[in-house]
Amino acid sequence: MNNKAVILGTNYYIGLSTIRCLGVQDIHTVAVDYSYENTYGAHSKYCSERVIAPHYKENKQQFIDFLIDYARKQTAPPVLIPCHDSYVEVIDEYLDELKQHYLIPQTEQGLYTEVMNKETLHALATKHGVLVPETVRLHEENFYEKIDEIIGYPCIVKPVDSPSFVAKFRKKIFQVENRQELDEALRKSEEAGLEVIVQRIIPGFDDHMHTFDAYLNQDSKVTHWVTCQKHRQYPINFGASVYTEQKYIPELYEVGAKFLEDIGFKGFAEIEFKKDAETGNFYLIEINARITNLNHLLYKVGINFPYITYRELTGSPLQSKAVTENTNTAFWYVYEDILAIKGYIKTGQLSTKDVLQSLLKKKAYAIWDWKDPKPAISFLQMIAGKKFRRSSN
Repeated sequence: MNNKAVILGTNYYIGLSTIRCLGVQDIHTVAVDYSYENTYGAHSKYCSERVIAPHYKENKQQFIDFLIDYARKQTAPPVLIPCHDSYVEVIDEYLDELKQHYLIPQTEQGLYTEVMNKETLHALATKHGVLVPETVRLHEENFYEKIDEIIGYPCIVKPVDSPSFVAKFRKKIFQVENRQELDEALRKSEEAGLEVIVQRIIPGFDDHMHTFDAYLNQDSKVTHWVTCQKHRQYPINFGASVYTEQKYIPELYEVGAKFLEDIGFKGFAEIEFKKDAETGNFYLIEINARITNLNHLLYKVGINFPYITYRELTGSPLQSKAVTENTNTAFWYVYEDILAIKGYIKTGQLSTKDVLQSLLKKKAYAIWDWKDPKPAISFLQMIAGKKFRRSSN
């Protein structure tokens, strides 16, 4: 096929996994970044082409102009695949313009942002009868009374716009134990100009976190799906997956597929759920509207979401498929999992025996691949360079 796959962001293993998933199918992959620095994903042998674009936030219009100019030079419209939330936001903002030059699964401008924004997602889920954690907003009447009566302590202060919050604080939420800590978290958020909400913590250890990963075609019907169970996250308790296994949980399909179809979603989405340890109910936590951290695991168990996206958009969709058995296979981001394990053991949430037993599974590594070692070598050089600069200061 003449259609190239343009991958936005290769300074993280999501972009690397996307390049590999397409490259093994002999698709021409184009790694787009704003800098050569730390873009270890572009060192993959499956990366066909590298280009440097203006920064997607600092020079947004120039970035869009660059993408359009690139597409105009091609013999066929490229498939556009963002690998970071910030890229998704920009694509959504300029969706109508970009769709004239690129193949993009979503057709409704604003829907990407609506499901990524915690406030609008909460309203959308409630409208469609999907459970979400109890939430209090800053400007509600009797704010502190509602915190005491509905939410309770400890609770979380959660950003409406996750990418901006993570960029500022290097964490996904603030966990607060009392009113004093709540006020401090609200002050920090206000000073940073970031809107937040306060939510109840759904009871249950990190292994109560689950994902429903799905592709929806241009008729907004789920054609491919996998369910997973997290074991460890980093930062611990409220972070990203570092050790997660594929696990067949049909209830997640029943809730997740219906919701995504009802809202007219198209393309890949990952819904994160948490199972209430006391009631057994699944609560929707967030939606990732781009290729997920777990992508290599999903590929290893038989669902190649980047390639599914590519094939449908280029007019030759793949046959529907779901993973409806347990494969005893786990995604493993070794570098951050080591940090997570230290935290879990230090806080008494896991024992060394728990950790060792969990590792007795087939692995889908975040970065390492015997057939494609250069990205891992580049990653290790990057980490070593950062540690050296810290020790020198």
